Amino acid sequence: MMSLFQGINVVSITVTDLDKGRAFYRDVLGFGEPVYDLPEMGWIEFKTGSTAGNISLVPPEGEWQPSNSTSIVLNTPDCTAAVQALRAKGVRCDDPVNVPGMVNYFSFYDPFGNRLQGCSEPLPAE
Repeated sequence: MMSLFQGINVVSITVTDLDKGRAFYRDVLGFGEPVYDLPEMGWIEFKTGSTAGNISLVPPEGEWQPSNSTSIVLNTPDCTAAVQALRAKGVRCDDPVNVPGMVNYFSFYDPFGNRLQGCSEPLPAE
């Protein structure tokens, strides 16, 4: 059966301050200028370095809590180097976790407490 869908276009993450979110995702994560910067419509969208799968920032509706149950997972060539670079910029990061034969990944948090993750190829077995 053919799938009705063909990849991810955009994933939205809720932030309580669009200006602060724009600065973090643009400058700290290095996504550059947004492809859509429409704060009056509650929408700021960034390319993530891939041909598909942008991230958009949207304001909360009603009561809000940081997202920790659904994670945006971003590809990186080297989790250890990414953690070091993010920590140097003051970003809260967990240590990388290597799952042999599967993935090397780490969690990190935006200024609002939303959990994101980075992943790379698994480290060689020791």
